[in-house]
Amino acid sequence: MKALAFWSGLKARRFTFFSGVPDSTFTAAYNAMVEDPEIRYIPAVREDVALGIASAGYFSGQRGGVMMQNSGIGNIINPLTSFSLMYKVPVLLIIGWRGYGGPPNDAPEHWIMGAKTTDFLELLDIPFAILESRTFEATLDHLLESMDERSVPGALLVRKGVIE
Repeated sequence: MKALAFWSGLKARRFTFFSGVPDSTFTAAYNAMVEDPEIRYIPAVREDVALGIASAGYFSGQRGGVMMQNSGIGNIINPLTSFSLMYKVPVLLIIGWRGYGGPPNDAPEHWIMGAKTTDFLELLDIPFAILESRTFEATLDHLLESMDERSVPGALLVRKGVIE
């Protein structure tokens, strides 16, 4: 899927406020986002900081999102459980799924987290979806509906190469 189509779909659903930690999975998407004058992006040094920034968007009436790599899930577990889930803050987590499919699809340091990414989200009872370019709109709408219905964060998992 083209990066501009990805952001167009998010902007059509009022997602225009993002924070995050850059990841090579999102090179094209990241570049398109920072060049888009309709999207406000605030870089963060860690994923938990990005979650706090994106949450501020929610409290100011905007829809916020976090761009991150799945290795950063470990950095946001406590803020998710003690803040986002507790106070029902529906922030969209756009997660680069490093290590998807295990060997030899990525570097060895990503294999374990790649295999466990969905387990962490299920453990936290966070709704998630896997981005597929052909079903992007329907997948996104279903995920956002679940997030809004429960007023919780949700995760969109993005495998390398899906956004170009």
